[in-house]
Amino acid sequence: MSMLLKDAYQQYETMVPPDAWKSYLGDIMDVRGRLAESDLIVAELDGRLVGAVTLYLNGSPSLEWPNGWAGVRLLGVDPAYRGRGIGHRLMGECIRRCREAGIMTVGLHTTEAMDVARRMYERMGFTRVPEYDFHPAPGVVVMAYQLPI
Repeated sequence: MSMLLKDAYQQYETMVPPDAWKSYLGDIMDVRGRLAESDLIVAELDGRLVGAVTLYLNGSPSLEWPNGWAGVRLLGVDPAYRGRGIGHRLMGECIRRCREAGIMTVGLHTTEAMDVARRMYERMGFTRVPEYDFHPAPGVVVMAYQLPI
């Protein structure tokens, strides 16, 4: 699973300073470290893992969302399987689980560089909430989005 996520995010390596990338990659690949406080949702096609997303139904100390919000992190699709709606279906499953749990809002963070994902989120109804943006380095904005459900 961690290799799938590494492959899914590898295209962003050159956009991040090397030290920051090393730290981010460690976070991306630490799937087991997130399992105690989140659900790992995976997509399988023809017996192969092709996508994954982490859903925090009860919030998380590392995600700064208002009480009662769920958080989504690290949606990734194997580059060889992109364009098949896998990311959309993974997000749809996150939303379904939130509804089932009675959660009224889902939050996520993304960047300008993640334009394909950002457009998908916007098509699904996510809107910007800049008050929850964060800035991991000077001039870098990690943009917050929300979806009331």
